Amino acid sequence: MTKPKLHYDENAPQNAPKHRPCCAHLSVGSRPRRTALTRLARGAGCQRTPLTVRGGFPATWQCHRRSCLPSCRCSARCPPPPGATETGSPVPREPGQAACAPSHQGAMGRAGASRRNGGPPSGSAAGGAVRRGPGVQWRRRGAGERRAAMPTVSVKRDLLFQALGRIYTDEEFNELCFEFGLELDEITTEKDIISKEKGEDRAKGASDTVLYKIDVPANRYDLLCLEGLVRGLQVFKERINLPRYERIIPAEGEGQKLIITEKAVQVRPHAVAAVLRNITFTKERYDSFIDLQEKLHQNICRRRALVAIGTHDLDTISGPFTYTAKAPSEIKFKPLNQSQEYTASQIMDLYRTDSHLRHYLHLIENKPLYPVIYDSNGVVLSMPPIINGEHTKISINTKNVFIECTGTDITKAKIVLDIIVTMFSEYCEKPFSVEAVEVIYPNGKTHIYPELAYRKEKVKPELINKKIGISETPSSLAKLLTRMCLKSHVIGNGNNIEVEIPPTRADIIHACDIVEDAAIAYGYNNIQMAIPKTYTIANQLPLNKLTELLRLDLAAAGFTEALTFALCSQEDVADKLGVDISATKAVRIANPKTAEFQVARTTLLPGLLKTIAANRKMPLPLKLFEISDVVVKDPNTDVGARNYRHFCAVYYNKSPGFEIIHGLLDRVMQLLEVPPNKENGYTIKAAEGSAFFPGRCAEVFAKGQSIGKLGVLHPDVITKFELTMPCSALEINIEPFV
Repeated sequence: MTKPKLHYDENAPQNAPKHRPCCAHLSVGSRPRRTALTRLARGAGCQRTPLTVRGGFPATWQCHRRSCLPSCRCSARCPPPPGATETGSPVPREPGQAACAPSHQGAMGRAGASRRNGGPPSGSAAGGAVRRGPGVQWRRRGAGERRAAMPTVSVKRDLLFQALGRIYTDEEFNELCFEFGLELDEITTEKDIISKEKGEDRAKGASDTVLYKIDVPANRYDLLCLEGLVRGLQVFKERINLPRYERIIPAEGEGQKLIITEKAVQVRPHAVAAVLRNITFTKERYDSFIDLQEKLHQNICRRRALVAIGTHDLDTISGPFTYTAKAPSEIKFKPLNQSQEYTASQIMDLYRTDSHLRHYLHLIENKPLYPVIYDSNGVVLSMPPIINGEHTKISINTKNVFIECTGTDITKAKIVLDIIVTMFSEYCEKPFSVEAVEVIYPNGKTHIYPELAYRKEKVKPELINKKIGISETPSSLAKLLTRMCLKSHVIGNGNNIEVEIPPTRADIIHACDIVEDAAIAYGYNNIQMAIPKTYTIANQLPLNKLTELLRLDLAAAGFTEALTFALCSQEDVADKLGVDISATKAVRIANPKTAEFQVARTTLLPGLLKTIAANRKMPLPLKLFEISDVVVKDPNTDVGARNYRHFCAVYYNKSPGFEIIHGLLDRVMQLLEVPPNKENGYTIKAAEGSAFFPGRCAEVFAKGQSIGKLGVLHPDVITKFELTMPCSALEINIEPFV
């Protein structure tokens, strides 16, 4: 077994900044991210999580943190013991924690093809004890190491260094990203990406240009393109001053107008617009311009549901522009990159099989009127949120760009417009200037966009120092904030710091956001550890404590623990078990990324059976168990669903082994000090279950209620999970015993 690659330095000096215990995760370094085994630490330390890859070969271990903030710190060491078996596992959820769809790797980082045409649309714990380690120091994650799903900016290394004005080694740039609160996720090339996704044959002829994939916080929209990233890093390193963005309002009668009609308000009620005048594009700038729009569409725009962006060559059209809505049969134009005109209905049919645009059709296809934008000559600019017109297509040679954002959320629309114009106005003839557009609403009211609003907030230095745990002077704190693109200065007698929030920082909502930026600029690893003034003793949740105790004793009973995905397909929890999906009360995922993750599991049994199916070559018998949460609908809760902690065990061998599963139930009840009687103990009663063989199923009663079932699985169930031998199973709810 190779030595674990850990995210902390075991040899850190004893006087180094120590980190508080939180969570540690272990995963198989050689497995795909989606199937990486992860294990959430509970209590004072981290459970050991052994695993072997399929076939029984030892795995390479790697300690990683999938959703760790820089302030998240770990002081536990987890040595990997001998391997067990599994099919891949997510982090288990605690009761009340919402289920979510698996992350979509790279969804934020793929370059768009053209404007609205868009871009490429558990572990086993065999009774091992927890071992504590010495104080450790948190460090940056190395390039390519696993991380939580975040928007990813892919930039060409040489182009980035050229914009930064100096050349970095990979390690130096990784360090710079870490200091700025970012992560250098991967160093790759276009050829490598295509080779991994489509095979080496498809990668022939692809570019060998080195690409940096950089993870940025999901709410830092100003860092989603090369321009914003470079600007932020340069200000952070104090090489440039933060630019001042200027809104230019044309003289009366010379500016552009966007008129919103009453019909448009009924479909997508809001619209904002701006003009980038005398802009100079290069191929790289143009690609970045398109890519930013796609990232915004996938991020703050919520896949165009809230906001849709349209960019047009202003020299090919003439204002004023009209944003209205018409019947699909009345709208006819040539869509982007098409050679002939289509009606709106035909356009919807045309893109119904398109791999990119078909995901957005549902936003308007069932509405009687479709939104559309015309110029004064009746030329169609776009049919938001689906597609732009070919007539207004921008290119590298475009000099004047008309930008319109339509949507259902005016706040999001204004943020999106501000981000686009502030990022690319530096290429205008007058840098960082944007020409305003007058938007006229049906009630006659007018608004000038973009707003490019600056606002000022006051923060007390004492608050910043207290929240971070440092003792800096007000002037020093103001300098730290200025490095984070928040121009600040001390006012009064040093009692307050006045912070100017630029239009690029829509993420600054509360004083705590300002404090966070000050902490990033100061450096998390520069914060000295201090003993809290309030003395408290943490305590485990009773349910989690019971779970951990049961895990140890079940492992001692000869069963191997598995930790399986909390999400599964509808087929797994319904069809394969002979149950109708409506009877399962399963919570469905609104936007599943794959058919394997459509619902939150309502039972642990399918996960264990799939684990056995993936490990059929292992020596018999296979005895697996899992103690994790299931999720079912519950209209009486505020979120409409409820978690229950279940215990499930499966015995797989040449004979069913019902007596072994029954014996395991007796052992569990013995551990829980529940006697085998009707009055105040537990009983089993013959029952029927669609997943069990007729006459070989029993229902378990305890605490005056039914807590689960045990029995021999039906041959049809075994066959549907691609198994070939008989199998017995037990699943009960352990919450009544807390």
